[in-house]
Amino acid sequence: MTLRPYNFSAGPATLPESVLHTAAADMLDWHGCGMGVMEMSHRGKEFIAIYEQAEATVRELLAVPAHFRILFMQGGGLGENAIVPMNLSRGGLVDVVVTGSWSQKSLKEAQRYADAACAASNEASGHTTLPAVASWQLRRDAAYVHICSNETIHGVEFQTLPDLKALGCEAPLVVDASSHILSRSIDWDRVGLVFAGAQKNIGPAGVTLVFVRDDLIGHALPICPSAFDYKNVAVNGSMYNTPPTYGIYIAGLVFEWIREQGGVAEMERRAIEKSTLLYRYLDDNGGFYVNRIASDARSRMNVPFFLADESLNEAFLAGAKAQGLLQLKGHKSVGGMRASIYNAMPLAGVQALVNYMQDFAHRHG
Repeated sequence: MTLRPYNFSAGPATLPESVLHTAAADMLDWHGCGMGVMEMSHRGKEFIAIYEQAEATVRELLAVPAHFRILFMQGGGLGENAIVPMNLSRGGLVDVVVTGSWSQKSLKEAQRYADAACAASNEASGHTTLPAVASWQLRRDAAYVHICSNETIHGVEFQTLPDLKALGCEAPLVVDASSHILSRSIDWDRVGLVFAGAQKNIGPAGVTLVFVRDDLIGHALPICPSAFDYKNVAVNGSMYNTPPTYGIYIAGLVFEWIREQGGVAEMERRAIEKSTLLYRYLDDNGGFYVNRIASDARSRMNVPFFLADESLNEAFLAGAKAQGLLQLKGHKSVGGMRASIYNAMPLAGVQALVNYMQDFAHRHG
């Protein structure tokens, strides 16, 4: 393996280097078939083998029950913000828990197709906490309840999925898990649908995974495009229209890499180790850097932080780039810095970041 910079981009994000080497070796000729994956028919036996292996491996990694279908779709998380209500709302009530930018977008988009309302919000805290589940105002007849389990921009994460049944709510839970999928297990007894864009923990942009319970399929609104009707996608094994074949291939390689590393349990152990290292420094650096997220709501994947003296931001970013630490600038809507430490980010990358932050603070503090 070569010595590459450490890429802290929030997405599209860093990929395991071994996956990139495998893809490079396969580029012109996949397994001796004479074609690269991008050239294959999505209905040919070669790609069907790639697809079936990818689906089987991710089902194994996440212990997805047999009564959930796994769909490989297009449109990203923003697309699912429309596709989910078109499939699940039946034009009725939808409750959304707002915990940051992405769930705000989910609420706004769902309002185009259903009577969508905010059931709880952390806006008063500047999206630095999570609203207590007991405080959620859930409507009795809601078709589903939507949460974003990890907010990429604001850096808050549900440490456990809410148990809606314990609240007396029978509506299925819909989870946007785009930015922490495969970094922790999923309690499938608590959810009806999980979706995740691939470009953070799975592969290149262009693939969206949807894990949907069988009984929630087949209720699409008449306005739902046929290519986004979960029933059509499921019945056709994600081949109703031409899927993002190369993205699925890379996703399959990443799934295999995760299994080789020790599975989701090992990814979670590493995520805890990496995030603990970074948060410990942010908490104990004497105030040169600040993280504003409540300790019980901190994301293991996306760590926003600020320099107390923001006039040093550009110098910090320039120095980081010179050290091979890339894409640390925070989202334009919140400013500051952000380190996205997804599954493919090694511990050494986080150690290098902390070392640089210590040195920068020593020189400028």
